[in-house]
Amino acid sequence: MADYYNILGVPKNASQDEIKKSYRKNALKYHPDKNPGDASAAAKFKEISEAYEVLSDDKKRQIYDQYGAEALRQDAMGGGFGNSGFSSMEEALRTFMNAFGGSGGDTIFETFFGMDAESPEMARQGSSKKMNLSISFEEGVKGVEKEISISNFVTCAQCNGLGAASSSAIKKCARCHGKGQIHQSRGFFSMTTTCPQCHGKGSLIAEACQECRGEGRVKKRQKVDIRVPPGVDSGMRLRMGGHGDAGINGGPSGDLYVYLTVTPHEFFQRDGDDVLIEIPISYAEAALGCKKEIPTPLGTSCPVGIPEGTQTHKVLRFKNQGIPNVHTQEKGDLLARVIVETPVGLNAKQKELLETFAKLEGEHNSPRKRGFWDKIKSFFSS
Repeated sequence: MADYYNILGVPKNASQDEIKKSYRKNALKYHPDKNPGDASAAAKFKEISEAYEVLSDDKKRQIYDQYGAEALRQDAMGGGFGNSGFSSMEEALRTFMNAFGGSGGDTIFETFFGMDAESPEMARQGSSKKMNLSISFEEGVKGVEKEISISNFVTCAQCNGLGAASSSAIKKCARCHGKGQIHQSRGFFSMTTTCPQCHGKGSLIAEACQECRGEGRVKKRQKVDIRVPPGVDSGMRLRMGGHGDAGINGGPSGDLYVYLTVTPHEFFQRDGDDVLIEIPISYAEAALGCKKEIPTPLGTSCPVGIPEGTQTHKVLRFKNQGIPNVHTQEKGDLLARVIVETPVGLNAKQKELLETFAKLEGEHNSPRKRGFWDKIKSFFSS
């Protein structure tokens, strides 16, 4: 059988405050709510709770120090709760709640056994924060690291979250004798309630920390580095674990959620992981064909061969020249849409040449135009 002191990680001369602090830390880590389906974590939590149930009780601790766990186990065996060291499920839950002053995950048990689930002294996770971050199109494509400034609650550096001027300024509650619970018997009925003096904490602060005024947290503005992965788009959210408000009474910190907005690009248009770019070319270039070089979203260049007779709105596809997928990093495609621009501001010579060309142009040069007007004629003649 493992030593109860080793299980909690405290020396044999540890104070009740040290025992309770160590239990809180370990119980939060191995609590079944945080480790669903993990049998080893459940067994560890049971072991930790058993050790705390004994060492937090001065009488049981004295018996344990003199005679070992077996001397206590003989009585517990008759209580119908196996070898856990507790006489009932109520006692096991009460032990856990005694150290934490309540737990949001066990509300039904807290209510049934008279514990105050909304006690202000229970360990609670800090609030999560959210913020908006605007990045450029190029930063969304390639990824970027940003340093942002946020204002949130952090653990008080002066008292290390205790809320007291010193560890000696924390006194055991005289009302509940450090248990955080008061047991009352009335005839055949008995009831356990949260101590109204210490609100379930088991201790009182005789002299509050001047920096945080007893709260254990202070408001502070701090810098946070954010890594934006390649391929993000507007509306996506990044989760920065532990960068929200610091927890209360030893609870974990909240998270920071960053909502992204990607500013539109001058000539790139995004469609999922594909990118569309429009290429304006002249009437002559479309008719005779030409070669162009266009940019890609990743900052490289891509040669484009526009074939002879290309029509306006023709789309040319270039594989793997688009945006990296934010999850797989596989690249989309670059889609180049050809826009044939009609010449404007013609001089006399240009007009003369076009008129000559028009006379030489046959129906076979514009098959789409010929087909369209043939359909129009049949429409009006029907």
